[in-house]
Amino acid sequence: MKKMIVAAGLALAIITSCKMENPLLTESPLPYGAPQFDKIRNEHYLPAFKAGIEEAKAEIDAIVANPEEPTFENTIEAMEYSGRTLNRVAAIFYNLNEADTSDELQAIAEEISPLMTEYSMYVSLNIDLFRRVKAVYEKRNELGLEKDQMTLLEDTYKSFSRNGANLSDEDKMTYSKYSEELSLLTLEFQKNALAASNAFSLHITDEKDLAGLPQYVVAMGAETAKERGLEGWVYTLDYPSYGPFMKSSSVRELREKMYKGHGSKAVGGEFDNTEIVKKIVDLRIRIAKLLGYETYADYALEERMAKNPETVEKFIEGLLVPSVPFAKKDVADVYDYARKNGFEGNELMPWDFSFWSEKYKEAEYSLNEELLKPYFRLENCIDAVFGLANRLYGITFQERSDVPVYHKDVKVYEVKDADGSHLALFYADFFPRASKRSGAWMTEFRGQSIRNGVEERPLISIVTNFTKPTANEPSLITHDELTTFLHEFGHALHGILAEGRYPSQTGTSVARDFVELPSQIMENWAFEPEYLNSFAKNYQTGEVIPAELIEKIVAAKNFQSGYMQVRQLHFGVLDMAWHSLESLPKEGTVEFEQKTLAPYAVMPTVAGTAISPAFGHIFSGGYSAGYYSYKWAEVLEADAFSLFKEKGIFNREVADSFRENILSKGGSEDAAVIYRNFRGHDPQPEALMEKLGLTK
Repeated sequence: MKKMIVAAGLALAIITSCKMENPLLTESPLPYGAPQFDKIRNEHYLPAFKAGIEEAKAEIDAIVANPEEPTFENTIEAMEYSGRTLNRVAAIFYNLNEADTSDELQAIAEEISPLMTEYSMYVSLNIDLFRRVKAVYEKRNELGLEKDQMTLLEDTYKSFSRNGANLSDEDKMTYSKYSEELSLLTLEFQKNALAASNAFSLHITDEKDLAGLPQYVVAMGAETAKERGLEGWVYTLDYPSYGPFMKSSSVRELREKMYKGHGSKAVGGEFDNTEIVKKIVDLRIRIAKLLGYETYADYALEERMAKNPETVEKFIEGLLVPSVPFAKKDVADVYDYARKNGFEGNELMPWDFSFWSEKYKEAEYSLNEELLKPYFRLENCIDAVFGLANRLYGITFQERSDVPVYHKDVKVYEVKDADGSHLALFYADFFPRASKRSGAWMTEFRGQSIRNGVEERPLISIVTNFTKPTANEPSLITHDELTTFLHEFGHALHGILAEGRYPSQTGTSVARDFVELPSQIMENWAFEPEYLNSFAKNYQTGEVIPAELIEKIVAAKNFQSGYMQVRQLHFGVLDMAWHSLESLPKEGTVEFEQKTLAPYAVMPTVAGTAISPAFGHIFSGGYSAGYYSYKWAEVLEADAFSLFKEKGIFNREVADSFRENILSKGGSEDAAVIYRNFRGHDPQPEALMEKLGLTK
């Protein structure tokens, strides 16, 4: 015990000298421990990381030096609660490096990466620490542990094993070297993908080239040009710019230019990722083999619901094979419509598909984004999404102006439970900027946990890239963006409603192929008339969205569902192809990808374009050998939402059960058990095919 006190004291001494001037190294005095974004500066990060690492190492050393017999409390729990300062610093830094990065932050990330890898190895390859963990693990059945404690013990032991604890000293050094190299490569991949995206823009100076673009897209282009000090109109690869342009521009040559710009991101040139992809894959193969696995997929899937590559491949094939004929028909229908309406090309190219598909959709359903957007003012959608959470779970959201933010566009809300008790702080960052990566995601600055009877509630954030307001128009989002909002908010609820004990088990800390259930189930409400009727109002007239428009939204829900399903499954096929390799392919990155996807192609392949070099989900974002999980979760949510449809989409009894059995549980139990506790049976894939209308 004395040694533990001394070690902790030494760590404290290390950080005391810079505590006063470094807001990352002290507990925040702000409400609920909110980060002090108004005081944090770039120069604070590196010293904070170094001090946090030293403090965390001292805590690990104290566990190892404890002369007492290893117990669950003095070893497993002590490890779980170690590194508090480091975790706080890392959560803030890594989130901002994605949401509001800069050259300076990216340089810091590169400097930090080997330090963090070295610390990770310090823990995972610590033979004396592993001996204590193993000693507790071997007598686990005698300890009278509760479910979450047993899960934590088993996960801790497996984590050591999966991170090289059983390797020889020589192999441990090799594992450390590979891990450090991999960490730096994923950072480089991410940096290149963002830089390549930002490097491309379409600058229009001739008004004739705006043909087909709705007014809001024209205004958006003018605003972007103004921001860049240019005349005319500018369009970028950010989705709020790229998506509407590709759907509405009548100028085929410009659509082609935009498509090729998007599809060739990080393919050759200054920000080339093609070789980095192969280096990442190679290192993952080496790591897997070093740890005793045939492939990286074998290694990654061991801890997920699917358990092994064979299950995933069978799952993908089971959805893909029956979906391909539907996808080919979807493409043929669009081509047929295009030819009848002026298209003169010999075949429909990828840059034609969105444009003609949107025209076909308008013809079939008299529905387009310009018609719908006036009903989806962002402020109304925010109130509606919060209102849905209130109807389902009784929780409320109140904006806080006294909590600092990292960018002026960010808003903060306090979330309270039905009884008025505090649940979380919720940060919302909606609009695109050059410093933010593309896409949408949920994250947290702090998760929920309980230590020594004291609970810390979470600090949750969602980040999106919705259309910004212009000088003449508020932020109007598309129905697709509303769906995205609900998706990320579902992840947020998973964090907000967490009720666990251990930080590694709470909120979204669940199996990768389970984590999308809470998010994807929320998307269903975007197609429910009863819900849409409650908030979708024309921002100019106040008119409630007409019933016939809602009917069209619902009717169009499965428009080209075959094509969309195959497109999504393509990503899963590509991911599994890369991560099921036992050695690197002879072909280049682009050639390997084309060969992999060719059997299921429903559109022509365009030379010089590829998915892999900008496929951040699997090469820098934690979804390696896991992209299938989006479809896996779709099966879960289709089956789960069928209970809401049966009992009522706002049914509190069903919602309470979902909260109790899914949202609050985190990773404290096996995901399959958690799901059965809610639904009463295993997930049924037929529910998804039926939902998508792919059963005829």
